[in-house]
Amino acid sequence: MQTATLHYIYDPFCGWCYAAAPLLHAAVDLPGLRIALHGGGMMTGANRQPVTDALRRYVMPHDQRIATLTGQPFGDAYFDGLLRDPEAVFDSAPPITAVLAAEALAGLGLALLERLQRAHYVEGRRIAEPAVLIELAGELGLEPEAFVAALADISRDGLPQHIAASRELLAQVGGQGFPTLALERDGRFERLELGAYLGKSAAWLAMLRQQLPAAAIDADGPLCGVDGCVLPS
Repeated sequence: MQTATLHYIYDPFCGWCYAAAPLLHAAVDLPGLRIALHGGGMMTGANRQPVTDALRRYVMPHDQRIATLTGQPFGDAYFDGLLRDPEAVFDSAPPITAVLAAEALAGLGLALLERLQRAHYVEGRRIAEPAVLIELAGELGLEPEAFVAALADISRDGLPQHIAASRELLAQVGGQGFPTLALERDGRFERLELGAYLGKSAAWLAMLRQQLPAAAIDADGPLCGVDGCVLPS
C-alpha cells in the first residue's frame, strides 16, 4: 500500500497544538497515512518560562478562545493551580524527550503527547518534571526502567538534533510556528491550513481522505466522508 506522511510540528506547551489534538487523534487510523512528530522546542534553553502573573495573563485569553472554538477542556487545576504556581517552569525539552522515548520504545509518541497535554491543561501537572513523565508513560504501559534509560539516551545524544531538524522542516514547509502540519507525498510537501478545521474533525478527515493515494482506499470497505459512509458499488 502506498502511504503518505502527515508531519506534525508541535510543542507540548503550545495551546494551539492542544486545540489541534483532536484532529491528530482522528487521523491516527486513516489507512495509508503515517504520522511523524517533530518537537519544535518553543520553550527550551533561554526560552524556558517560569510561571508568572504575566505569563498567566498572556496565555489565558488564548486558552479561553481555544475552549470556545474547539470544545477542548481546561481544568481549574490548570487555570487556578498550575498558572498560579511560582515554582513551576515551562520547559519543552523534557516532554519532547518523553514523546521521542515513547515513540522509540513502543510507537506511542502521539499517545503520550495527548496524555501530556491533558495532564497540563486539565490536571494542572508539571509535565517538565521527570517523575510526572515517568508516571504518565507508565499509564500507557511503558516499563519505567526502559523509559528512564530512553530518556537519558535521547537527552544526551538526540534532542538538540531533533529540535534543529524540526525547525529546519518548519522553515522548509513555510510554517511560522506551532502547530504546523504538512502532508508529504512522493517526496513533496504541502502545508495544511488548520484554521478551518479546528473543532471540525469530520471535515478534517474528509479533506485528508481526498489527499491520500488512491491505493490507500479500502475498496472492500465503506467510503466515509463528512456526510457519512457509503458502501462501494
